[in-house]
Amino acid sequence: MRIGVFTMQTATVEAMVADARAVREAGFASFWSPQIFNVDALTALAVVAREVPDLELGTFVVPTFPRHPTMLAAQARTVQQLAGGRLTLGIGLSHQIVIEMLLGMSFDKPVRHMREYLEILTPLLRGEPAAYEGEVLSTQLALDIPESTPVPVLVAALGTQMLNVAGRLADGTATWMTGPRTLADHIVPTIRAAAERAGRPAPRIAAGLPVGVCDDAEAARATAGNLFSIYDGLPSYRAMLDREGATGPADVAIVGDEAAVRAQIEQLAEAGVTDLVAVPFTEPDRTLDLLRSLL
Repeated sequence: MRIGVFTMQTATVEAMVADARAVREAGFASFWSPQIFNVDALTALAVVAREVPDLELGTFVVPTFPRHPTMLAAQARTVQQLAGGRLTLGIGLSHQIVIEMLLGMSFDKPVRHMREYLEILTPLLRGEPAAYEGEVLSTQLALDIPESTPVPVLVAALGTQMLNVAGRLADGTATWMTGPRTLADHIVPTIRAAAERAGRPAPRIAAGLPVGVCDDAEAARATAGNLFSIYDGLPSYRAMLDREGATGPADVAIVGDEAAVRAQIEQLAEAGVTDLVAVPFTEPDRTLDLLRSLL
């Protein structure tokens, strides 16, 4: 299992460059940026790509509704041109409250939206023409972006229908706030079966989780519960927490001393996770030291 680091997306692009450089120098496999309500992740990663070599870069994740798939494909392949093949594009639906209440867009039939989105996006990311007529999304075009290799795409898929779409049309999934039992019993077997039915390679499973090496696990869980409390109220994450038997984000955070955190990370690998995307949220230096020891 590969280990990467998720940046909390500091205030400036220059700060992200510095963070990525530190991640590379520490020997980690990848550096992932969210797309929330601050700097644009792909724009920032284009700068990181020029400044920091030999490090996989990824989005975790870009919401699909605000960007037509042709636009996102052009942007991703432009970054890939700069990155020399090191970019992985993570995409997701976001949440109904964001799309409808904050952006004023329809969140109708999200699984259909993602299926049609990928039917257009994935050929364009491979450098092929897209010819697709869907119910809500359609495209007949090709992109001319030289010296840009194909861009792999991960879908933030948690429910069964979304995992089936991701397994058939994408390269894997990027999960967040999803515990080891749910990964082992639901996420991994569902997306693997969908990929196998579609004749695709085994999918990549990138699991994003808060990680904190500490002496007081109870206090660290309380910190995680406060820092990540917003995810307890979002239906897609709440469903995964319920499936796990977790009362909230605190229960799926990876916390404890070095031995305890190592054991929990090994449990993820046994569940079929291919990439841990770690969010060091407490005692970051100590946490990163432990993660480095596992590389």
